[in-house]
Amino acid sequence: MGADELLPPFPDGAFERVLCVVAHPDDVEYGTSSAVARWTSEGVDVAYLLLTRGEAGMDAVHPTETAELRQREQIAGSQAVGVSQVDFLDYPDGVLEYSLAMRRDIAMAIRRFRPDAVVVGSWEIEFVAGLNQADHRVAGLAALDALRDAGNRWVFPELLREGLEPWSPRWLLVSGDSRPTHGVDVTGDPLERGIASLEAHEQYLAGIEGHPPVRPMITGITAMQGRRMGVDHAVLFRAFDFHAPPPIAREAMELGGLDD
Repeated sequence: MGADELLPPFPDGAFERVLCVVAHPDDVEYGTSSAVARWTSEGVDVAYLLLTRGEAGMDAVHPTETAELRQREQIAGSQAVGVSQVDFLDYPDGVLEYSLAMRRDIAMAIRRFRPDAVVVGSWEIEFVAGLNQADHRVAGLAALDALRDAGNRWVFPELLREGLEPWSPRWLLVSGDSRPTHGVDVTGDPLERGIASLEAHEQYLAGIEGHPPVRPMITGITAMQGRRMGVDHAVLFRAFDFHAPPPIAREAMELGGLDD
């Protein structure tokens, strides 16, 4: 894709079920939730899986109280964009470690929900917002690997004994990637609902010194991304379509003369 080419939207009807896997309460709300609002308004069923309860996120509040507060705010924020299923795991906030247990738990959630697409954050050290946080990197990479695990009956075979048959989502959507391939137009109501979803984290955000006001921040982020689609406001993703051959395979076949 050339530098001046606009990013395309996803094909109509690409998703019926989407699972968002993130590390903390509020991770989805920094822009991605506006895309969620657009999807749910079109009848897409979206669920959230959070690996932690965000208990280490408020310096002035004890972790037990913080976890309860952030769960409540996350559920409220999720409801603002039409998400009713929000599941929390009990991995420790701030010190996530990549593990087989984490992969198994995410693969279990994928098999239970059976999504067409899994949304994750970037696992890169440096992403669109600068240097990525450690928990975010672990969550993204574990979810990527769990997506493949979920489709392999011989990985975590104990899940079969729980009645969870293999399931292979078609799409992996990475938010915050510096090389986006697709976008979601969130102009209008989806943007408003996305803003409301982050504003639902009121007490958490109040404890972050110097945090910018939510409305201009989310409006500005989505306006910047909208330029890449030629719309007023957008959320961008790097999309991997597991039903399509890898680009290197297509190029190799062309160079090998398969299309002659």
